[in-house]
Amino acid sequence: MRRPRDRIRHAVLFEVLALAIVVPLGGAVFGVASTDFGVIAVYSSLVAMGWNYAYNLVFDHALARLRGHVRKTPALRVLHAVLFEAGLLVLIVPFIMVWLDEGFWPALVMDLSLAGFYLVYALAFNWAYDVIFPLPDGQDQA
Repeated sequence: MRRPRDRIRHAVLFEVLALAIVVPLGGAVFGVASTDFGVIAVYSSLVAMGWNYAYNLVFDHALARLRGHVRKTPALRVLHAVLFEAGLLVLIVPFIMVWLDEGFWPALVMDLSLAGFYLVYALAFNWAYDVIFPLPDGQDQA
């Protein structure tokens, strides 16, 4: 099981790299003023960091309890990423609606577009993170 310091490193690296990719492209892709998109991106990042820490902690504990280890198969990694993004959708769509003074559907479309990016990004990032920062010996994780 990962320690709190490792979980914090994971969350911060995940968000910093994501913002470096998303912020320059966001305003152009969504036709939103860069300042507004920047606020949405930073808000989303802060929410995602907190959600990332809590979600992964609960997910790993559930995995350890149900399976006896925290090793993730490719299919389990996909499920992990999809459930993570679904939680973010619930947390972020209302903010987009209020900040941009948009209705539900435009905010949902914007967030689903971001979620599509983050779904692929989360799968790749988490897999790479596990390779670059493996668990200590005796704690199997694939």
